[in-house]
Amino acid sequence: MYQLLSQPTLQAPVLIASLTGWVDAGAAGTSCVEHIATGGETIARFESDALYDFRSQRPVLDIVDGTMKEMTWPELTVRHVAMGGRDLLVLTGQEPDTGWRGFASAVVEMSLALGVVSSVCVGAIPAAVPHTRASPVLATASRRDLLETGDRLPEGLLRVPGSAVNLIEFTLGTHGIPSVGFWAQVPHYVSGPYPAAAVALTERVARFLGIVIPIEPLIEAARVQREQLDTAVAEQPDIQTHVERLETMLPDIQNVPSGESIAAEIERFLRDQRQGRQGPPFDDR
Repeated sequence: MYQLLSQPTLQAPVLIASLTGWVDAGAAGTSCVEHIATGGETIARFESDALYDFRSQRPVLDIVDGTMKEMTWPELTVRHVAMGGRDLLVLTGQEPDTGWRGFASAVVEMSLALGVVSSVCVGAIPAAVPHTRASPVLATASRRDLLETGDRLPEGLLRVPGSAVNLIEFTLGTHGIPSVGFWAQVPHYVSGPYPAAAVALTERVARFLGIVIPIEPLIEAARVQREQLDTAVAEQPDIQTHVERLETMLPDIQNVPSGESIAAEIERFLRDQRQGRQGPPFDDR
């Protein structure tokens, strides 16, 4: 299922995981781990043929002047980076289409072989939260004592469609590796990457690890997007009213516009703005 490309000398390594797709709203989880893994050495690669339906996640073909030059396949890799005196193993890539239980077992096998002492899974979910406030972060854990007193846990029974990164946290925990998950809440009316949530996740991961992770690029990206969203919201009275209601956390939100309609309005505004501005526009894909 995977190949170890190198086996560096590690001291109490921690596995950090996030996958694209489900439970990665605003690309917040994958942006967080990609930021952490910057400059890291790839030490393991999973077998893509065993995990992906290439009709669902097609490889990218480069054709140059009519000649096929390169095929880039979806992949899952583990990178090693030393930060703050900690050895971090960052697992990231596209969520597998198939073979989830075998994949999770392989992650456990690899983690035990490399001496992983704990794991952190991160991701994000859309929620009724405003962009004008710091992104809230929910937490899960294989043991409650792994979390801080102030961490927010989902209350009662929460039955939701699972993701492969959820399975990693669950399976590692059942095999005796202490595991936590941090899940940022992303405003449901924002489409495309949401760096403010990546900031919140990276800060929470840093506290869990007891290290400092520089996040200046993420903070700057969040600042730029905040200005763009503020401008877009100010031009739309209905959206501004909705954001103000979210800010005051009013319980009755039945009569406000849906997240989809708000996102459509903001995207329309930003498309109009692009006609009269230079430089890269806000990524509203």
